[in-house]
Amino acid sequence: MSEERQVTTTRTRPPPWRDERVLRIAAQVIFLAAVAALLWALGNNLVRNMQAQGMRTDFGFLEQNAGFTLTGSEFSSRDSIGDALLVGLQNTITVSIWGILLATVIGVIVGIARLSTNWLVRKCAAAYVEALRNVPLIVFLMFLYLAVLQQLPRISDAIDFGGFVFSNRGLYTPWIEVAEDSGLFLAICAAAAVLAVVVGVVRTRRFDATGEPHHRVLWGGGIFLLIAGVAWALLGRPVSGTLPTLDGRNVSGGYELSVEYGALLLGLVLYMATFIAEIVRGSILAVPKGQSEASNALGLSGFQRYRYIVLPQALRIAVPPTGNEFINLAKNSALGLAIAFPELLRVTRLSISQGQPAPQLIGIMMLMYLAISLLLSLLMNMINRRLGLKGAQ
Repeated sequence: MSEERQVTTTRTRPPPWRDERVLRIAAQVIFLAAVAALLWALGNNLVRNMQAQGMRTDFGFLEQNAGFTLTGSEFSSRDSIGDALLVGLQNTITVSIWGILLATVIGVIVGIARLSTNWLVRKCAAAYVEALRNVPLIVFLMFLYLAVLQQLPRISDAIDFGGFVFSNRGLYTPWIEVAEDSGLFLAICAAAAVLAVVVGVVRTRRFDATGEPHHRVLWGGGIFLLIAGVAWALLGRPVSGTLPTLDGRNVSGGYELSVEYGALLLGLVLYMATFIAEIVRGSILAVPKGQSEASNALGLSGFQRYRYIVLPQALRIAVPPTGNEFINLAKNSALGLAIAFPELLRVTRLSISQGQPAPQLIGIMMLMYLAISLLLSLLMNMINRRLGLKGAQ
């Protein structure tokens, strides 16, 4: 009986100059150091050139008077440059949020319409998409501003159409009027919204456990409306609707949109909706055809097929590219400069024209746009992870 000889080998670690892990870390450190050195050199060069030309290199100018006004806001020439930038940022965020919401709704509807079995609906949707997405956005914005909204009647001859007032001075729509002492009502509504979400989660878990229809929207929405309605009645109607009323050359009530704001919002919505529509159409076509055939075999209607079978699967495909379109919409809001809408870029240009230092202002503007884009990207990544299949790699 022969004895087995056991040979024990000890794995020796390679020297640092041959260790792949060490080399990767070293390469990254060297790259970051090179980038930092380049930025430092560029920054020093910028500061030296600014000092040589007698330009200030600090940010104290943000506290100085702006010297200009901004239409559509209460901003006056006595307010500071910093306040002007905040107004521009607020306008950019506002038009981006409304643009994203409206473009998403129109894009989904048009994307589904492009796959309609009705010939007229399908061709009209295709004509809308092809006509707008092949035109430069700035050209479309100029057309809406100069050839459409600027050609509306004067305020004395404004069009009063069922609670909407249209004139070349502004667009007036119905709105919600909130009383000053409505804090308690808003707090109750917030609590009711949280409760509605909790109920929806509970109903969903019950559905997963028993198969019983969850009706989470009906349950959650009903609870929210019930609590909000009772609080609204007991607290003396702290929130009410208001309609614009035309009286000669004045309009009272409602919500006023400047012609510039209306042109920018309408242009961004109609233009970006064409790209979202194509994303929705492609995502629906990417759903296996057998899914629709199975839903037809179960006797589901066309609405039920899209609601329960097709759209939930298409949504997972559509979210990443749609997020890119949201970011593009937010950045394209800078084109409001061409139609004198006081968004972030126009406010920056006005500040520079008043003799304020351009490098600092442009740097601040770029950081604000970067923050908006990163925030949108973060939100879309969270939604994408939430919609991802469990266990998928």
